[in-house]
Amino acid sequence: MNETVLIVEDEPKLAGLLHDYLKQAGFETSLLANGLEVVPQVKETPPQLILLDLMLPGRDGMDVCRELRSFSRVPIIMVTARVEEIDRLLGLELGADDYICKPFSPREVVARVKAVLRRAGDSPPPAEDLVLDESRYLATLNGHKLDLTAVEFKLLRYLAEHPGRIFSRGQLMDRIYPDERVVSDRTIDSHIKKLRRKIDAAGGDEERIRSVYGVGYKFERS
Repeated sequence: MNETVLIVEDEPKLAGLLHDYLKQAGFETSLLANGLEVVPQVKETPPQLILLDLMLPGRDGMDVCRELRSFSRVPIIMVTARVEEIDRLLGLELGADDYICKPFSPREVVARVKAVLRRAGDSPPPAEDLVLDESRYLATLNGHKLDLTAVEFKLLRYLAEHPGRIFSRGQLMDRIYPDERVVSDRTIDSHIKKLRRKIDAAGGDEERIRSVYGVGYKFERS
């Protein structure tokens, strides 16, 4: 099944041009011209990426982006003729993944779409209520700090970056002990137990890290 790009653009000729180029590149597309229609459609039929114009009738792209980020991590590329730096920064701070200024080459848009989808596929974001700061080995859950060791942080980050994927104890050991030190695979069980206890203490669901009998562990979104 081809990936679907939702094009939100009120200029019919430009929307048609983007549709043609994306279609030629192998994407499915859907089109909207009014900002009020975006959130309901995304909730009903989530696309793989959104090309979101800033200036829209009904509701502007900034407001749309802000609400989308309250419930979805779908990649968003903002498209606009407003090139002021404040708009560029604000768009990204609201959670947009990229920003393209008009006029642009349709080929550039296709390239940006592919790049953003590739990044999203390489590193799925952790759960929205879990924030991981690798530079400081700092983790917070629902605004509460998780007092993690370096090994616990690495383990939680790796599981959270691959939600739903099941990892064996051996795979997790290879990830958090790259120097190949000799440790028991039950060491992972001990780390998981401590992580669950700290998640529970922060008001989270300790079963976010689930045991899969006879296989290993997986992380589930809230």
